Amino acid sequence: IPLIYAGAMGVDALSALFFGRLYDRKGLPALMIAVTVSSFFAPLAFSANGGMILAGMVLWGIGMGAIESVVRAVVANMVPRNRRGTGYGIFNGAFGLAWFAGSALMGFLYDFSLTALIVFSVAVQLASLPILFLAHRQSSRP
Repeated sequence: IPLIYAGAMGVDALSALFFGRLYDRKGLPALMIAVTVSSFFAPLAFSANGGMILAGMVLWGIGMGAIESVVRAVVANMVPRNRRGTGYGIFNGAFGLAWFAGSALMGFLYDFSLTALIVFSVAVQLASLPILFLAHRQSSRP
């Protein structure tokens, strides 16, 4: 498990570089791509097949890299310079609370039904795409 996690962190680092550069060129669609790709980590990571577990961890690493690089750039682009400290504080507070609540619910679902956990994980991640699309449309307006 530690080696798989270490590998996922290597993917995290590489995907942060890749998606950071892609965000600089394409904007929010880069994040939408990362969310779409990484949202399918759970069905793979919770399988019984070792190869699929590794593939799931690669997808998880891609998602983490995008979150750790692109999302912070998005906040910087959305919040006026003189309010960025507040913007990051609000974002990180909300993100932390949502991460905690989602993790707690996923822990409950893990005990209840692995299928429910996987469906919840994929559904919540894909549910962010319409929000990102709307944000992209709003930011693309002249």
